[in-house]
Amino acid sequence: MRPFVAAAFIALMMLILGSPLRVSAEEKAFYSPVIHVDKENNRILISQLGSVFWVELPDAAKPHMDKLPVSGLADFVVEMRPGQAPLLKTWKFASGETPCKYFDGKDCR
Repeated sequence: MRPFVAAAFIALMMLILGSPLRVSAEEKAFYSPVIHVDKENNRILISQLGSVFWVELPDAAKPHMDKLPVSGLADFVVEMRPGQAPLLKTWKFASGETPCKYFDGKDCR
């Protein structure tokens, strides 16, 4: 009886933790260098914990793409979207030469 209860508990935990239902978008923050700026596709390549991934830029950030310093370290806040690249919400540069140290989703400062 004990092995059955343990197996049922493990299966239930895997079900609960393995596939959470998310109705709304989730925001995440990443502290990363800018690896590449893809101006043609309006996205930037960043890294986190050994993996690299693209972040899509909203229309308001597109005029400021030229100001992003490659290798500059920044705190990026993104909206995670299932099946799509994360969408940038804000950035704040800690290092790198740029006239746009802070982007709040609308304006550059």
